[in-house]
Amino acid sequence: MLAATDEFFALPLEVKLAYRSPGPHINRGYAAKGTEGLTYSLGVTGRPADLFEAFNIGPENAPPGLGLAARPEFAPNIWPSEPAPLRPGLVGYFEEVAALCHRVTRLLAVALDLDEGFFEDKTDHSTNTVRVNHYERGPGEPEPIEGQQRMGAHTDYGIVTILYADPVPGLQIVGPDGQWHDVQPPEGAFLCNLGDLLAQWTNDRWRSTLHRVVPPLGSSTGPAVRRSVAFFHDGNYDAVVECLPTCCSADDPPRYPPVVAGEHLRAKLQGPRTLTRSAATDTAGRRLPTAGE
Repeated sequence: MLAATDEFFALPLEVKLAYRSPGPHINRGYAAKGTEGLTYSLGVTGRPADLFEAFNIGPENAPPGLGLAARPEFAPNIWPSEPAPLRPGLVGYFEEVAALCHRVTRLLAVALDLDEGFFEDKTDHSTNTVRVNHYERGPGEPEPIEGQQRMGAHTDYGIVTILYADPVPGLQIVGPDGQWHDVQPPEGAFLCNLGDLLAQWTNDRWRSTLHRVVPPLGSSTGPAVRRSVAFFHDGNYDAVVECLPTCCSADDPPRYPPVVAGEHLRAKLQGPRTLTRSAATDTAGRRLPTAGE
C-alpha cells in the first residue's frame, strides 16, 4: 500500500487532478495541496488552506440489501489507471483495518461498562474511509504563509481513527494543559484518535483528539516528506448518537444534543472543502490554543 501510494503521489499534478472528487459531499478520490482547510471544521474561519495532498477510498462494495449504493457515503471509489498495485494495496489495507476497528470498539464498549457488542449495530454499515495523506516540501520552496499548517487543527469526525504515520516529526496534539505536544509514533505501531461521535456518546468522558500537523523547517538538501494513512471509522450514517447512560448523571447531564452520525459527517466535511464555517457540533470547545497558530 505504501509503495503504491508513493508512486501515485509522484505522478504529475495534471495526472492526479483527473481523479478529483466530483464534489465536497463525495469523500473519494484525489485532493490537491491547498484545496482544504481542516480548521474550518471547528467553526474557525479566515485561516489559509492546508499544505497536504490526499487520496481517499471507501468500501469497494456497499453492504447488500440496504439500498446504500445510491447514497453519497457509499459512492464508488475513483481508481487511477496507474500505478497498477494501488487498488489491491489500498483495498487490502482497508479490509484489514476495518476488522481492527471492530475489535477496538468492542474493547471500548467494555471500558464504558456496556455490553461488548454495543457498537455493532451502529457500525455494521459504517461510513468508513481511508485517507492517504502526503506532505512534501521541496528544496527552495517558499515558507508557509502566516498561520498555515501542513494540516490545520481539527478533531476527527467519527468514532475512532486508526492512523499509520511515518516516525518523523510533525504531528501535534493538545494535552490536558492546553498546549501543543509533539507525537511521534514508534516504528510499526498505529496511533488511535478518538472522534467527535465518541466524545458525544461519552459526554466528554473521552474527549476527541485535537491535533494538527505542522510544517517542517526549510530544507536545502532534499524534500521533506511525511506520509500518514488514516482509517476513519465513522459509524452508520443513520446511527443516532446520544449520551450513554453510563456517562451522565444528575450532576453531569448530557452536554450535547442527539445527532445523526451521517448528518454530522456531512456538515464536518463541507466546511474544510469549501473553506466555510462548519455548522456541525464542535467537541473541541475552547481547547484550541491561540499561540502558535
